[in-house]
Amino acid sequence: MRIARFDDDRIGLVRDGRVLDVTDQLTALLPPGPSSLARRLVADFAAVRPVLQKRIDEDMPTAGLSVDDVRLCTPMPDPSKIVAAPVNYRDHQAEMSEAFHISALGFFLKSPSSLLASGGTVRLPYSDRRFDHEAEFALIVGRRASHVTPEQALDHVFGYTALMDITMRGGEDRSTRKSFDTFTPMGPWIVTPNELGSPDDVGLELTVNGVLRQKANTRDLIWSAARFLAYVSTVTVLEPGDVVTTGTPAGVAPIQDGDTVELIVDRVGRLTVGVTGEGAVPCPTGGAGQGPVPPPAPVGRH
Repeated sequence: MRIARFDDDRIGLVRDGRVLDVTDQLTALLPPGPSSLARRLVADFAAVRPVLQKRIDEDMPTAGLSVDDVRLCTPMPDPSKIVAAPVNYRDHQAEMSEAFHISALGFFLKSPSSLLASGGTVRLPYSDRRFDHEAEFALIVGRRASHVTPEQALDHVFGYTALMDITMRGGEDRSTRKSFDTFTPMGPWIVTPNELGSPDDVGLELTVNGVLRQKANTRDLIWSAARFLAYVSTVTVLEPGDVVTTGTPAGVAPIQDGDTVELIVDRVGRLTVGVTGEGAVPCPTGGAGQGPVPPPAPVGRH
């Protein structure tokens, strides 16, 4: 299944370019609670899945709304945490001249308030710092995970999605440089494991203004999705709806005002955002020129 949030917090099943609205059915089936309907769906998916599958099987192919006629929202609005993998592709380690990779660095956290839907706009906060795109393949946790093994890890995954880890370069802590509002575009929807297949062979491509910047496959990850999720679960309990993202390959480069950034993840979909520098101010912290040295910007870029 492909599960999307759209318009005013509606939940839909995406099929053949159309969205079947199942919000009212889910509201009737799922117990009320403080978390979003999307997160409650994830937590109780086993109970509602037969109803959703029946809707897909019985509705006419022309039922629902065209994807082009709805406003997509970030597919998981309220994860308790976003866990990210630093340096999990060797080509990215090389381009950043990093001495260490994930095996030594562990993970870092991003603020959930940094999430942005496909079709949204990344807002660059500072006028005097470099900001880069980072293409990633992400997991949505489906059930509570604590001290699980790599062999058990994928049983705790609800689904998969595309994610961009927008990054300010400099010496500040990773969680600071990557947690600005709008710095985690995610979507366009969540694809369940039975539809995606193996997470160990998924291609991803990122373009800026139509020019290819990043191209990779998850088979090149240093730590696989399962190994990374398992490790994270030994440090912090993962709850349904949490986001675990697996790291970026080589090709990171600057983005600037007016850019259009597009990430295509095989068997998931297309995540597209704009970029604006409107309202940017000088950075108040002094980390410029410190930290890992990013690769040179492509010709013609700042």
